[in-house]
Amino acid sequence: MAVKFKELTDYIISLGAADIGHTDKTYLAHAIGVYNDIKAWGVSEDLRHAALFHSIYGTQGFQSFTLPLARQSELRGLIGDHAEKIAFLNCFMDRASLDAQVMQAEGPYTIVHRVTGEEMVISKQEYEDLICVHLCDWLEQVPRAQKWEYRRTAYRQMAERLGGAALESYDRVFAGEPMGAS
Repeated sequence: MAVKFKELTDYIISLGAADIGHTDKTYLAHAIGVYNDIKAWGVSEDLRHAALFHSIYGTQGFQSFTLPLARQSELRGLIGDHAEKIAFLNCFMDRASLDAQVMQAEGPYTIVHRVTGEEMVISKQEYEDLICVHLCDWLEQVPRAQKWEYRRTAYRQMAERLGGAALESYDRVFAGEPMGAS
């Protein structure tokens, strides 16, 4: 039986993370925004779940809430192995290692763990799923964050690589950039 969306959001609420601030929203509102945006891109349920939990362990840029890794198997049991792996990678990747490979056509891809320095080798599909979630996360918040130039080339390359709804979303979000913001 598939897990229901309310069960997933109730889990975040049960962790005490729902009302933590995140780019002029709550953590839960941002997570739901990323979930809804990526759902509109027509992705799998696994990727929607990864998107909802994209920063559950904290990220290179967000440390206001971190689920202890001792509870990793609990999350994996709730959202599935693949979704949890993509969320984990999004949380623990060194972003420069992600960006450096966006133009690489074939795998394997090596993502550097931002805490341990360990090299995590992933497949082409895992890499593309990771950039899909990562790009969607940024597009959901950049209008509020007003950091239009932050890793802009890398985000554009991710959007171009993914194409379709991801590229359309990138173009739509950045069309809203205020004049002179760059």
